[in-house]
Amino acid sequence: MGSIAKEEPFVMVSENVLGKPKKYQGFSIDVLDALSNYLGFNYDIYVAPDHKYGSPQEDGTWNGLVGELVFKRADIGISALTITPDRENVVDFTTRYMDYSVGVLLRRAEKTVDMFACLAPFDLSLWACIAGTVLLVGLLVYLLNWLNPPRLQMGSMSSTTLYNSMWFVYGSFVQQGGEVPYTTLATRMMMGAWWLFALIVISSYTANLAAFLTITRIESSIQSLQDLSKQTDIPYGTVLDSAVYEHVRMKGMNPFERDSMYSQMWRMINRSNGSENNVLESQAGIQKVKYGNYAFVWDAAVLEYVAINDPDCSFYTIGNTVADRGYGIALQHGSPYRDVFSQSKRKKSASTNGPVNSSKIN
Repeated sequence: MGSIAKEEPFVMVSENVLGKPKKYQGFSIDVLDALSNYLGFNYDIYVAPDHKYGSPQEDGTWNGLVGELVFKRADIGISALTITPDRENVVDFTTRYMDYSVGVLLRRAEKTVDMFACLAPFDLSLWACIAGTVLLVGLLVYLLNWLNPPRLQMGSMSSTTLYNSMWFVYGSFVQQGGEVPYTTLATRMMMGAWWLFALIVISSYTANLAAFLTITRIESSIQSLQDLSKQTDIPYGTVLDSAVYEHVRMKGMNPFERDSMYSQMWRMINRSNGSENNVLESQAGIQKVKYGNYAFVWDAAVLEYVAINDPDCSFYTIGNTVADRGYGIALQHGSPYRDVFSQSKRKKSASTNGPVNSSKIN
């Protein structure tokens, strides 16, 4: 038995009793159980020791799940294993049972409650100018009435003090009127200009506040793989030497590729020979997204499950709708089980994917 490499929801430990073999559950286990019941065979399952799907090494050997099949330590391999030309050269695959697509996991922007949101339509400098204007106009009104006092009605208790002038100007600005009767021509001309100014400011504030409160805030400017490739503020990467890594590398280095998206993505992923932005396993990439400024490029099915089941609801995903490859069950080269498994999958309509697993048929 090897060590487990969990990747929910495809392979999970369902029972872990000390001294007894671990029991697993998940989509991949369900597919294997369905084939076992339909064809009538028993199996022992273990996880590839290096927790990898399989990629060629410098000495020509293979690691991971594919390596287990090449070295005949396992008869079949069932996982989120994509069918690629390089892998088909050393192992056999059944017909694809699920389309493969690349997704991106990103962290949601944190939502905060701002008690001063009503001030957001204007900048702080503009609010300061408005306050200064209220004080200045109030002072001018007081001086005009001090130089030419208005005629007050008999018994009127109103006075043209500086306080009353300031209050009158402020009240007219917020469309509440005032209490002091200013009847001189100079004061009325001053107040007429002030009311026109207040009308323009209040109208602008109302329009900006309505837009600020009603427009839905966009989670992020990144809503597709194209958006991700065009920006450099958020670094992104994938699992080093994985199928996703090789897929982006082949597309990005292909001079005949029409879409420049992959070449831009490859420049980011390949920084420092891939060591800067890539991780060694998918769980490390997920944690890096949650606690840092990072976007993780990986299997869309895995990322969607992570985003849906995150207790903090801190993730969202974007994906590529174009599927140019699929998942298949891997077997030893020349295995007699390939056609049998392909026909059985079609009959049972078994469709799943999961983490790196190998199995030995008894």
